[in-house]
Amino acid sequence: MWIVRLALEKKYTIAVMSLLILLMGGVSVMQMPTDIFPRINIPVVTVLWGYNGLSAKEMETMITNFSETSLIN
Repeated sequence: MWIVRLALEKKYTIAVMSLLILLMGGVSVMQMPTDIFPRINIPVVTVLWGYNGLSAKEMETMITNFSETSLIN
């Protein structure tokens, strides 16, 4: 209850503090950068294998599994 008593005794102080919080909140929202896709620098390695005539299952078992295990080790 001491907060209520303080607010009732110091009306102008509470009003000025409320206006400052509102003003600073508005300024910070206007200056805050927003982006749908933020810039994240994650190292990525892309390996493309292309063999004509192989089915997807053969590509997975013969090429992809071999290249994944050799890159990890």
